[in-house]
Amino acid sequence: MTTATDTVATPTTTALVHISSLVTNDPSLGEGPLGLIQDAAVVIDGDRIAWVGETSKAPTTDNRVDAAGRAAIPGFVDSHSHLVFAGDRTEEFNARMSGRAYSAGGIRTTVAATRAASNNVLNANVARYVVEALHQGTTTLEIKSGYGLTSEDEARALSIAAAHTDEVTFLGAHIVAPEFADDPAAYVDLVTGPMLDMCAPHARWVDVFCERGAFDGDQARAVLTAGKERGLIPRVHANQLSYGPGVQLAVELDAASADHCTHLTDADVDALAQGDTVATLLPGAEFSTRSTYPDARRLLDAGATVALSPDCNPGSSFTSSMPFCIALAVRDMGMTPDEAVWAATAGGARALRRDDVGRIAPGARADLALLDAPSHVHLAYRPGVPLVSAVWRAGTLV
Repeated sequence: MTTATDTVATPTTTALVHISSLVTNDPSLGEGPLGLIQDAAVVIDGDRIAWVGETSKAPTTDNRVDAAGRAAIPGFVDSHSHLVFAGDRTEEFNARMSGRAYSAGGIRTTVAATRAASNNVLNANVARYVVEALHQGTTTLEIKSGYGLTSEDEARALSIAAAHTDEVTFLGAHIVAPEFADDPAAYVDLVTGPMLDMCAPHARWVDVFCERGAFDGDQARAVLTAGKERGLIPRVHANQLSYGPGVQLAVELDAASADHCTHLTDADVDALAQGDTVATLLPGAEFSTRSTYPDARRLLDAGATVALSPDCNPGSSFTSSMPFCIALAVRDMGMTPDEAVWAATAGGARALRRDDVGRIAPGARADLALLDAPSHVHLAYRPGVPLVSAVWRAGTLV
């Protein structure tokens, strides 16, 4: 029985109307692969999408917001970030822009700073970058460990990440910890044993940097297999700096994604096209290291599923901007604007094996971004311009 002193929460519905062009990522709702609807409306009920269609057909709701001819897209889904860190690598970036080549070794600088930082400092840093990404339209964000490289530091990194996202990845195998430089096999034993035992309860995913200067194919296989045995789902840093076994290993172990995919053989492309592993491309890394961009066109033409992510980290890609990466993908990786927007939304959701985000359709989580532009194409057409004017996450205007 409800008494006079009880507080009753009244559900409210909100209609966002007169959206010039709505990207739903559901072809059954609109035109083409993006499911585009013109002069569209979206009804939000609590934290979910309740209805999508033309404004003229929108049902009555408690609230009504006029988009005034702006475009709307699903919230970006960023499936690859390294946000639990301390310190600064400006000098390294400056040196690299002055001619020094990029290698995996710079990670050790961040490891030292992260180990020395307090939990409060690390948590504040993560919160800052999560909000920064959210204001640019990113409503789902994966966060990795990987800058602690001791059992205790990796576990606390995952615990801090878990306070900000459900998509937490154990990356104890980022590089060999400095104190194990002369005995990498012992470090792999640590990662696959005591460290994994301490970290697995805090994570959903397990990742490894399969690359020269980091972990070879056999070591990567050991890490991923151990993670799977403890219930974690594999992801792989694969083929970033050179040709290698990372992509083939990812597909073989049914990893959710192979990330970077810069240097691919025909066999690698075929494996990605025939398997369920998403090729997650990270053009911010190539931009910030003056490296060759991945060939997205080659992957797409072969039938592979492609995702985009900024790869926000303090060394090789210190950006949280998905719109920037969309512009790079269109300009330098052979993607069309439609393909790039899909990869940054639905593609990221595929890379996280999620079907509740990355689309605007009934039943999906109410994550969307309103653009100060008439079309999603402006994300590539107007690079560097802050076009995201409003963001809803789980039905809340943020």
